Amino acid sequence: MARTLTGRGRVTAFPFLYGWPDRYALLGYTATGRYGTTAVLGRIPAPGVPELSLMDVAARHEPAQLYGGDYGDDSGEEDGDGAESNAFAEACWLICVGWSARSVPKPGTLELPGVSWTLEIDRTTELGRIMYGHDRLHAGRLTFDDPRVTARVLDQAASVIPDAHSDGPPA
Repeated sequence: MARTLTGRGRVTAFPFLYGWPDRYALLGYTATGRYGTTAVLGRIPAPGVPELSLMDVAARHEPAQLYGGDYGDDSGEEDGDGAESNAFAEACWLICVGWSARSVPKPGTLELPGVSWTLEIDRTTELGRIMYGHDRLHAGRLTFDDPRVTARVLDQAASVIPDAHSDGPPA
């Protein structure tokens, strides 16, 4: 059974180009914990948008070149491609994605104040120091408790993500 985390607060929902030129996901970024020190980044399920591992997406961007050594609790596990993962750098990269989406909103971004959400946690990374105001990241699958919020997010996504309302996989 997957671990879950629930919360209520400001969520930034935004389209995320993860594969050039036309592979999009829909993500949500929020914070929880005392003073918001825990970042929460989740993929928001949308029809026609495939599930993806956020940590795998981060690893493909080689974040260790930017964030350096592993300050977190990663044991140097291998990722799916046989390369050593760097949980600290991958988590920092993902937090930056969410933080940047909130700081400089792109077309299709929605700010949702005071919404209730649930995250099915895929991965938790302790950073060991503060990055972008956070010392921990929970990544996974984010859903909203209110179906009207979900509908609003999906409608907004449809204006940016071509297949966000279709039942089939993206072309």
